[in-house]
Amino acid sequence: MTETEGIVIEHLRHMRGALDGVRDDIREIKGRLGTLESQYANISNRMDRLDGRVERIERRLNLAEV
Repeated sequence: MTETEGIVIEHLRHMRGALDGVRDDIREIKGRLGTLESQYANISNRMDRLDGRVERIERRLNLAEV
């Protein structure tokens, strides 16, 4: 193996290690994004229910415009 081939192989190994790091980072980001999506859906659901409750209270107090 020539010196040039050795340098190329060394660079390829370094690139593979960097790619593994990027792969791990993306896996972590996907996990966090999934958690955020779940939390957003939960909050959205709760806001919808809260909106319905406020409308019902307004109707009972005759505050709602019909």
